[in-house]
Amino acid sequence: MTSSTVTSPRPDRPPRPNLAFRRLRGKRSPAEFAAAVRRAAREIGERVSCDARYIGRVEAGEIRCPNYAYERVFLHMFPGRTLTDLGFAPRSSVRGRRARADEEATGAHADRAPGTASETRRAREPYDTPDTQYPHHSYDPHHPHQPHHPHHPHHPHDPHHPYDPHDDNEESDVLRRAFMMSGATVAAASLGPLALAHDAVAAGRPPRRAGAGHAGALEEAVRRIRLLDDRHGADGLYRRAAAPLRTAYALLDAGATRQATADRLYAGAGELAISVGWLAHDSGRFDDARSHYAEALATSRMTGDPALEAHAFCNMAFLARDAGRPREAVRAAQAAQRAARSLGSARLLSLLALREAGGWAGLADRVGCEQALTRAQALFGQGPSDADPEWMTFYGEAELEGLEAQCWSTLGDWPRAARHARRAAALQDPHFTRNLALYSAELADDLARGGRPDEAAGAGMRVLDLLGEVQSSRIHTMLAGTARVLLPHRRASGVSAFLDRHASLPRTA
Repeated sequence: MTSSTVTSPRPDRPPRPNLAFRRLRGKRSPAEFAAAVRRAAREIGERVSCDARYIGRVEAGEIRCPNYAYERVFLHMFPGRTLTDLGFAPRSSVRGRRARADEEATGAHADRAPGTASETRRAREPYDTPDTQYPHHSYDPHHPHQPHHPHHPHHPHDPHHPYDPHDDNEESDVLRRAFMMSGATVAAASLGPLALAHDAVAAGRPPRRAGAGHAGALEEAVRRIRLLDDRHGADGLYRRAAAPLRTAYALLDAGATRQATADRLYAGAGELAISVGWLAHDSGRFDDARSHYAEALATSRMTGDPALEAHAFCNMAFLARDAGRPREAVRAAQAAQRAARSLGSARLLSLLALREAGGWAGLADRVGCEQALTRAQALFGQGPSDADPEWMTFYGEAELEGLEAQCWSTLGDWPRAARHARRAAALQDPHFTRNLALYSAELADDLARGGRPDEAAGAGMRVLDLLGEVQSSRIHTMLAGTARVLLPHRRASGVSAFLDRHASLPRTA
C-alpha cells in the first residue's frame, strides 16, 4: 500500500479537560451555568445559543478556544480575566494549528491523481472561532455582500452558534441547509450528514450506514427545532421538520456502524418524532401529532429507553388534554411518571404532575387537580439537577405558573387563573417570544372571562404586538376566543381598539 500524505482525521492527542472553567461553574449544573451565559450575553447585546452540551464540551477540552461572541460573553462574566485564565488556549496558537492543517490538506489534494478521492478528509480543529475574514459577523445567506454559497472557500460560520465550527470529522465539508420561514432565515433541521442522507432518500436511494456524524446531526436538528419553536412558534416549521424525520428513520433502517451510534440514532429519532409531533400539536394538527408521539413511544419501547418513554407519554398527556380526552391525559401522565421514577429528575416529575393536574381539571375533579398541583410545586422546589433531560430547558418558574393558570382556567376559577398567568408573563424571558405571547394570551382570556374587559383588552394588545414574530395556531385560537368574549363589552376602555385590530389580522390557513 502507498502511504498517504493527508493529515489524521483526529487531533494528535486527546483533548485535556478545562479544569479552570469547571471551577468557575462551581456548584451550578451545566444547564444552570448555560442559562447564566445566555443572560450575560443579553446584558451586552450578544446572542448565543448556549446549552448544557456546550458547557460539557468546553469542560472536556473539546473547545480549545471560544468564538468571538462567546469570548465577549465570558470576559463580561469574569471581568479582569483573560481567555487563558478561563482555561482556553491562546487564539493565535489554535489558529496556527488550523492553518497548518489546511496547508497539509491542500498539499495532499495536490499530490492526488486527478479523479481519485482523498483517503481521509481534513480534520477540524477543536476551535470555536469563525472564519478570519468575517470575525464579527454571523452568516446571513441573503446579505448581498457575503459569499453564501456553501462551497465558497470563505463560507463563514455562525459565530453565535455553539456547535457550528467544531463539528466531528464526519460532519466536516458537508452542506448545511437552511429553511425559509416568513422571509426570515432559520437554520432548521437538515444538517451535515443528515442533509446528504435526506438527498439519498429523496432520490429513492438507500442511505449509507450511519456513523457518529449522522447521530450528531440528528441531535442538532432536534435542538434547532426546539429553539426555533421557542422563538417563532410551530406553524411555519411543521412541514419542513417532517423531512428530516423521514430521513432519521431511513437511517435506522440502513443500520449503524457501531452499537453506541445505533443507540444515539434511536434516541435522536425518537426525540425528533416528539419535536415534530409537538409542532403538529401546537399548530392544531392533532391526528398528526398523535401519530408522531406514538412513533416515539414505540421507539422507546423497542430500545428500552425510559427517558424517551417518559417524554413521549408527557406529550401524549398534553395532547389528550387539548383534544378533549382528559381521562386519557391523566393515564398518560401517570404512565410517564412511572417511566421517569428511575431517572432521578425532580423537575421532570414536577412537569409530569402538572400534566396529570391538567387531566384532572378537564374531568372537573378539583381535589385531584389540587393534589397534583401540590405535588408538582413540591418537586419543583427541589431544584434542578444534572439528571434533568435536555429537552426540559423550557420548564422554569414561568412555565410552572402558566400550566397552573391553565388548570384553574379549565376549572372556571378565572381570578386565580389570571393571577398565575400574570406571574407567568412577568417571569418569562422575553427572548422566547412564543411563550411570552402564550402566557399573555392566557392572561387576556382569563381576565375577559373574569369580567375585567379593559384589562383583558390591554393584555390582548400585547399579544398582537408579538404576533409579527410568532406563528402559533394555539395562540391565534386563544385570542379569537378572547375576542368573542369581549364583543359585548365593546364600549369598555380599550376593547374596541383591540377588537378592530384583531379583526384586521390576516386569516391563517
